[in-house]
Amino acid sequence: MLFDTHAHLNAEQYNEDLEEVISRAHAEGVDNMVVVGFDRPTIQKAMELAESYDFIYACVGWHPVDAIDMTEEDLQWIEELAAHPKVVAIGEMGLDYHWDKSPKEIQKEVFRKQIRLAKKVKLPIVIHNREATADIVEILKEEGAEEVGGIMHCFSGSPEVAKECVKMNFYISLGGPVTFKNAKKPKEVAAEIPLDKLLIETDCPYLAPHPHRGQRNEPSYVKLVAEQIADIKGVSLEEVAEATTRNAKKLFAINR
Repeated sequence: MLFDTHAHLNAEQYNEDLEEVISRAHAEGVDNMVVVGFDRPTIQKAMELAESYDFIYACVGWHPVDAIDMTEEDLQWIEELAAHPKVVAIGEMGLDYHWDKSPKEIQKEVFRKQIRLAKKVKLPIVIHNREATADIVEILKEEGAEEVGGIMHCFSGSPEVAKECVKMNFYISLGGPVTFKNAKKPKEVAAEIPLDKLLIETDCPYLAPHPHRGQRNEPSYVKLVAEQIADIKGVSLEEVAEATTRNAKKLFAINR
């Protein structure tokens, strides 16, 4: 009973073998997954997948790297999609200071608009953070994001920042990097954040866990993430699987 809370099965990397990828996920016990759309084409594909499979849900939003491309019409469309029964969150949204396609001020404006939209439609938010932790925490506080809560996706920060986010009603989601030998911070976060505040994800096709690092990632590999967290915490895989699935279903208001 595993829940991959962040997958991009809507990526072109799966065009040839999507059915096989989904079958492998089921074989490894991945019973639920959220496919994340972050621009027009990927949102459309996420919706198609959510409507085609009862165990796939959609998260819809606008990626900070492409913030400069988002129009008011796009925001309106996301609001309309939010009413769909298979849409469980808004995102991924946030700030990305690694790439400079979208100026920081535009990223911040688009981030704020999406937080306000999520509060309006009463859905949790999924946060993308790259080299922008201080600004993200500040905006989440200023916009009262605690009201809807959400996920710090593929969290790479310190345990201290993780604890600050938990206080703001956010779950900490760990992915492939927690399995990397040199990844000190994710392992510390896995050790220090209680299971009832943790989620697991793949962020596939990116960030494949060890021993698949550098290869195409896929939802079946989320089991490796869960196994690593179990090892760090000294608990069983089943305990991690059950807790993180329970957390995801609570956050996303999924009753099945």
